[in-house]
Amino acid sequence: MHLIQPINGRKIRFALVGCGRISKNHFASIRQHEARCELVDVCDIEPDALARAVEEETGAAGHRRIEDLLEKTTADCVILTTPSGLHSPQTILAAESGRHVMTEKPMATRWQDGLDMVAACDRAGVRLFVVKQNRRNATLQLLKHAVRQRRFGRIYSVAVNVFWTRPQEYYDSAPWRGTWEFDGGAFMNQASHYIDLLDWLIGPVDSVMAYTGTLARNIEVEDSGVAALRWRSGAMGTVNVTMLAYPKNLEGSITILGEKGTVKIGGVAVNEIQHWEFAEKLPEDENIAQANYATASVYGFGHPLYYDNVINALRGEAIPETDGREGLKSLELLIAMYLSARDGKRIALPLAY
Repeated sequence: MHLIQPINGRKIRFALVGCGRISKNHFASIRQHEARCELVDVCDIEPDALARAVEEETGAAGHRRIEDLLEKTTADCVILTTPSGLHSPQTILAAESGRHVMTEKPMATRWQDGLDMVAACDRAGVRLFVVKQNRRNATLQLLKHAVRQRRFGRIYSVAVNVFWTRPQEYYDSAPWRGTWEFDGGAFMNQASHYIDLLDWLIGPVDSVMAYTGTLARNIEVEDSGVAALRWRSGAMGTVNVTMLAYPKNLEGSITILGEKGTVKIGGVAVNEIQHWEFAEKLPEDENIAQANYATASVYGFGHPLYYDNVINALRGEAIPETDGREGLKSLELLIAMYLSARDGKRIALPLAY
């Protein structure tokens, strides 16, 4: 493993590839941390999207091709907010150019692609960051802390629900949406951050069984899916996902039932602590409601907090919270769900490496 040299004495330089919907969260996060970082280049194959990013949002240098960006940029880290199926080849290109990489979720749409990304960054001696900004939301930080403190005792049951809506116009807005190669379906794309919670909060999953269906939308991938899980700890749980809630996003929630505690975090995107009860009460329980926040966005407010860790890690002041190997955990579970749904059988984890 290469020794990664920290970047000190100047701002961290970022370049971003893919100036679509989620890129605005990244532009805003970089502005928020402008004392420690800057955006020097942006790239998009669509001229209008690129022009907006350069002229209206960032003032960074613009490029139509990632190859041109990598040839000219002074960036330390390349951010990928491109269609998910492109993350692997683009990560490998950026790593081979000697840059660190930050990729949006899911890190890839295929298991081997995820493994190839981690291997390429290891070979090049650069860091791979996988964006899991929901982990940084205040509600989930409190839940993670409660799990770490073992306040639940033994965890018995877990339920994750993602009841959102994505109309046909959403999928029709870009040719890559709703495709297996570039996007993935309700599990992999929209519910990706919720799948991430299953390992991050509860622990390694032993096995999974799943069904998927394309019930209403004209797309290749699923608009709905259900899964049953068993953890190595013995806990059992369900994941229930649909993009067909009427008439708007209804719920993004996680419920944990344990020997000594019960918690439900709900709202439209795990933004409200709706039930918080433990056998042993602690003083901080009185302030739980302060973690609730209103949101019109399913993205939450975690991106700036995520960037704080990335910047600190590149400066040698912190350990990456979600690196490539951490990103592989949720990708592995997603692939297991799809294998189960395709083959009609229980899939044991870990998958073969």
